[in-house]
Amino acid sequence: MTGDLVREYGYLTLGSRFKRIGERMQADVQRLTAAHGFELHGALWTMLAAIDREGPLSVGELAQNLGIAQPGVTRSLAQLEARGFVSPQRSKTDQRVKRVALTEQGHKLVDHAKREIWPLVERAVAEICEGLDGPLLEQLSRIEDALAKRPLDQRVKLEDAE
Repeated sequence: MTGDLVREYGYLTLGSRFKRIGERMQADVQRLTAAHGFELHGALWTMLAAIDREGPLSVGELAQNLGIAQPGVTRSLAQLEARGFVSPQRSKTDQRVKRVALTEQGHKLVDHAKREIWPLVERAVAEICEGLDGPLLEQLSRIEDALAKRPLDQRVKLEDAE
């Protein structure tokens, strides 16, 4: 049986390792939000947060703010629009420009998440990262080990029960 090749290759597979950690955390957040009654992919929360913070944004502005490709933003916005969390709005000054804004339902969702979910996620991630020091690859190993031992959503459940 082989070990964890992504870990063993070190810096050669650093991008894959970051992606793996990010996907793991997003999956944990998705389980956590589902437990709170919201079936929403973890990555979509970041998009909602950006729109909430910056106000109505174009697809290009969202892509730039989040550092992701425009096709990914367009797909994500379509999911959020289908669920009634965002709506497109034509610019009053330039009808060619379409901006996406939170709907009333979207504002309620984000407000709830800010109060009830995001602080839990932030605490759980801070707990995992607490005391990290030394070489980057060792820090990533500690993060991965901590997530394997107890995912973010389980850390939050344990904290809530205490």
